[in-house]
Amino acid sequence: MKLADLGEFGFIERIRGAVARSEGTGVRLGIGDDCAVLELPPGQVLLTSTDLLIEEIHFRSDWSDWRALGSKCVSVNVSDVAAMGGSPRHLYLGLAIPGTMAMEDLDAFLEGFLEAAAGYGAVLVGGDTCRSPGPLMISVTVEGAAPTEQVVTRGGAGLGDSIYVSGTLGDSALALQRLQADRPVTVELADRHHRPQARVALGRALAEAQLPSAMIDVSDGVLADLGHILEASAVGARLEQALFPLSSGFSQAMDEEPSLFELALSGGEDYELLFTVPADKEHVLAELIADVPVTRIGTVTEAEQGFLLADQAGQVRPVKAKGFNHFAG
Repeated sequence: MKLADLGEFGFIERIRGAVARSEGTGVRLGIGDDCAVLELPPGQVLLTSTDLLIEEIHFRSDWSDWRALGSKCVSVNVSDVAAMGGSPRHLYLGLAIPGTMAMEDLDAFLEGFLEAAAGYGAVLVGGDTCRSPGPLMISVTVEGAAPTEQVVTRGGAGLGDSIYVSGTLGDSALALQRLQADRPVTVELADRHHRPQARVALGRALAEAQLPSAMIDVSDGVLADLGHILEASAVGARLEQALFPLSSGFSQAMDEEPSLFELALSGGEDYELLFTVPADKEHVLAELIADVPVTRIGTVTEAEQGFLLADQAGQVRPVKAKGFNHFAG
């Protein structure tokens, strides 16, 4: 079947039929009307974020399968909710589709999207579709919720706080670099790039325990994203290269090419949580963390000291809050 045979409304009905009705999501009315009708739990606030993915800029169909792309579209949005200590609830999907796109590829994309959404406890409740004269364009909006007093922002880091990050850093950027160079990529590295996992459970646990003074997800790189925290909190930071958590695959690659450490600093798309914790709360953190490892990588300092990095030899140099920038030259 071709998309032209199905038509826009037939395609929307196809999506509607694939969305299982879920209890406990606060959906009074989902796909099929002018607006979704939704509810929030008492005492919680709404968290909303949106993201745009364009073929040949954010993804290439010859590097990934469509199911994985659908899953990634969900995770990269849900990660923003996790970064504020929330739980994802509702998703909206906008698709600008080339007329040449095969129906089976769209079905695979939707399967991956809906499977990932269900895994995070979220439901697709609306969106839009149209024809694209160029590449495939994907717009996703996520709505989440969090108890009012547990929302974590970028602006609370204080002097002497420790800087932590979950998981490992640089894997996604290394996979992308190798894909761009037409070099082999291990399954482990490829999964970190094509199938990232948002740290929702960790974000909720941290927020519920009221441990982070500030938090963000690593989407544009540690330097850029920590830079957002430093700016919002009016503080500085000192990072320790020796403390950065690196996977075995990344470490092996860095043994041959030490300059790859820059990918752990500025590569982006790790979708790990980067957060600051006051010293008097660090003992609670050790008791809280179970399934996802977290690593202390630095300390919050006075703003006047700037943004510093100590290398493996202990040499300290200033660094800039740099990362991926769509509009940079």
